Amino acid sequence: MTYSDLWRPLARLYDDGEAKAIVRLLLSERFGLTLNDVVSGAVEQLSPAEAGELCRLHGRLMAGEPVQYVLGEADFCGRRFVVRPGVLIPRPETEELCRLITPHPSPLTPHPSPLASRPSPLTPHLSPLKVLDIGTGSGCIAVTLALDLPDAHVSAWDISDDALRIAADNARRLGVSVAFEKVDVLSAPLPRGEGLFNLIVSNPPYICRKEQAQMHRNVVEHEPEEALFVPDDDPLLFYRAIGRYALKTLELGGSLFFELNPLYAQATADMLTEMGYRDVTIRQDQFGKDRFIQSCK
Repeated sequence: MTYSDLWRPLARLYDDGEAKAIVRLLLSERFGLTLNDVVSGAVEQLSPAEAGELCRLHGRLMAGEPVQYVLGEADFCGRRFVVRPGVLIPRPETEELCRLITPHPSPLTPHPSPLASRPSPLTPHLSPLKVLDIGTGSGCIAVTLALDLPDAHVSAWDISDDALRIAADNARRLGVSVAFEKVDVLSAPLPRGEGLFNLIVSNPPYICRKEQAQMHRNVVEHEPEEALFVPDDDPLLFYRAIGRYALKTLELGGSLFFELNPLYAQATADMLTEMGYRDVTIRQDQFGKDRFIQSCK
């Protein structure tokens, strides 16, 4: 099997450039082959056992499975996170969300976001910060904040037992403490008393079902739909619930951060303003899309 034999069939699922990049990533991460190795014909020189493993992994890619699931890990903010079916694959946009909160990138982060030049909204707060990540998935946000805000007490919620196990594994592997809990924010009881958190952050489900036809097959068929989709008639379902919860639990002056669907950025901002949040600000991602909202209680 040659390099061409690997990427050309994948080009039926992706464009040529992406197919090549996926194959190179697989060869590098699983077999230790550099681009020079590949160009020099190292793929054809794999041992029979390695060639059999490559064939098996390539079959998973041909079935549309994302390469991150095939490899079992994904990069996020310069660190490696375990990912498996059952959690969303961390996206570059979500890295930018973390950098809005912690604008000084980790030494492990090779390419800081353009957002990193902005001052941190948490600067006025005294430690220890109390942080809540709602809908944690792989734990990428919670673990990153725990690492980059070393004095913070970070809690994280999800409704999926699989996600909570994977997130806890990532926290353990990266050597940080996060309090994971199974909680559904849509039915979470409102506690008495304020000031439980200085910061609440969430990348909740925000894709309407009507948008599904424009999505890539590898996302729709393999990533957990409960982490992706909201009803067409209520695209702000999770933002409303989280906004209400945050009003009851943030300290005065505390911050609320969302990643969001650009189609509903202004509607989300208007809703938060009507709820009584201050300094509601829409931020764009590196592609110029309205992707984040930050606000204060």
